[in-house]
Amino acid sequence: MKLEDELKIKLTIQKYIRDAEDEIVIAIEDALDKKKYGKYDPKNPKDPKTLEESQFRNLLNVATSTNSSEVVKNFLRYQEGREEKWGRGTESLAEAIITDIQKLLKDKAREIATKANVVEEVAAKTNEIHMELIRRYLGYGSRHLVYKRKGENVTK
Repeated sequence: MKLEDELKIKLTIQKYIRDAEDEIVIAIEDALDKKKYGKYDPKNPKDPKTLEESQFRNLLNVATSTNSSEVVKNFLRYQEGREEKWGRGTESLAEAIITDIQKLLKDKAREIATKANVVEEVAAKTNEIHMELIRRYLGYGSRHLVYKRKGENVTK
């Protein structure tokens, strides 16, 4: 493949990733707003069951240090098993994130690869797109968690 064609595909992929951002932001905000986990309570700010911003950033750091969605899910399940901060069971934040990684973000990655006319090394390029979507999703989640902890009560 010519360098020009590769560049065109990369730019097209980035465009489609940007086009998907609203859907990704909405998905993680819904998970943080509606799922069960250790939510911040201003009346009990030192509650050890509260999901801290640093713990969410740790998950994001795992995602930025690997090219494997399985590693991200493994880390999240490990955290879920250690303590209840991420929630437990099918209605937990942890399981909502895992489901979004497995379904929403994976399907979106395939869709983007198809729209960008990726023909060579489709699986590798789709995985690359998937990981970029995961990183963005978790980054937006980290921001929303800060809002939920520090801004939500101020704006009400």
